[in-house]
Amino acid sequence: MKPNIPKGTRDFGPVEMAKRNYIFDTIREVYALYGFQQIETPAMETLQTLMGKYGEEGDKLLFKVLNSGDFLSKATDDELRERNALHLAAKLCEKGLRYDLTVPFARYVVMHREELQLPFKRYQIQPVWRADRPQKGRYREFYQCDADVVGSDSLLNEVELMQIVDEVFSRFGIRVQIKINNRKILSGIAEVIGAADKIVDITVAIDKLDKIGIDNVNQELRDDGLSEEQIRKLQPIILLSGSNSEKLQTIADVLKDSETGLKGVEELRFILGTLGALGTAGAPSCTRNELQLDLTLARGLNYYTGAIFEVKALDVQIGSITGGGRYDNLTGIFGMPGLSGVGISFGADRIYDVLNQLDLYPKDSVSGTRLLFINFGERETAYCLPILNKVRANGISAELYPDSAKMKKQMGYANAKQIPYVVLAGDNEISEGKVTLKNMETGEQQLLTADELIAIVKK
Repeated sequence: MKPNIPKGTRDFGPVEMAKRNYIFDTIREVYALYGFQQIETPAMETLQTLMGKYGEEGDKLLFKVLNSGDFLSKATDDELRERNALHLAAKLCEKGLRYDLTVPFARYVVMHREELQLPFKRYQIQPVWRADRPQKGRYREFYQCDADVVGSDSLLNEVELMQIVDEVFSRFGIRVQIKINNRKILSGIAEVIGAADKIVDITVAIDKLDKIGIDNVNQELRDDGLSEEQIRKLQPIILLSGSNSEKLQTIADVLKDSETGLKGVEELRFILGTLGALGTAGAPSCTRNELQLDLTLARGLNYYTGAIFEVKALDVQIGSITGGGRYDNLTGIFGMPGLSGVGISFGADRIYDVLNQLDLYPKDSVSGTRLLFINFGERETAYCLPILNKVRANGISAELYPDSAKMKKQMGYANAKQIPYVVLAGDNEISEGKVTLKNMETGEQQLLTADELIAIVKK
């Protein structure tokens, strides 16, 4: 029988890993640039930590791990005959694979609270697992690249996260639109029109404005149960246009009687105003990528409490490639209330797809060996080895073909691995204390000393 891997998981070959490491390394470098420190948490958490944190559907998507040894020992014969899957899982399993990085992070903060210096700026790049139905773009095992600041209410944290998003995508060369909204504004809209339970319906309808027009949007709101008076009050919101500051003024006018809504407006004014000032001062800011206030953005309504953000690629049709926002009670689920935080998560798998489609990987990020020494036999190998060591000491990735095989086979190996240079050393080269360097792309050959070879390959 042929070996296979579980559905929803993938193997990554050397070229794919080089590309993925380019993504992870870029994100890691930018996180570190802004003072974030890396942590890791175990692949497995106790089910006590995981269950009940993601809702009923989320609980079903948790991969549960059977207890070690006699995992049936805690289940009675009657319980086994009943075949109640959820009840049995509680008896047979005490651990599960992590579903995301947020709940393990909350558990980490509670467990290590005495050691942490607040505000605590952490980042985490690790795989997570979900027992979802695999489909295109959705996997059972995938990576998350999260960064969070906890223990600070300052909006300067939101400003920094927007700068990080801008810096990462500028380094990748991906043109993006960064959408921003505020949960308090959405709450304010619901409060002003008296329809707290309709906010998702409202944002979904408004999002269709460009496709179906104002009359059809209003009709959809009627179908959702909104009154004519509520729809009338929503018109300035539905038809929101102009610059970000003009949009905020319109929203402020509509929400003049909502303290919560006006607080959301002020928060966005600070974030956008600070980023604008940084842009004019010439510092890195979101002015390189468009930052758009978008009232239809309504992610994580039960989770986020302040600013919310989402990033869309402009040159590729794909879903959100980064998202995040402000939350008020990360650690409350573990009995430690009142710790506010704000975070973002880069979608590494979607970024991988975008970079592939736009062919934006730098050549040196996916190249492996730069130099292959051809093996002509024992004497030639003994001559090449010190040169090989010197080449590597100068930071050049190089290898010696391990066997004295036919020249055609060794050159085929170089071509298959896309190695740009080959080194040949036979009797003539050894007698002159030099080597022949062959450029595999142009076919050009040069007789060089070790130092000259290093200078050319480095260049």
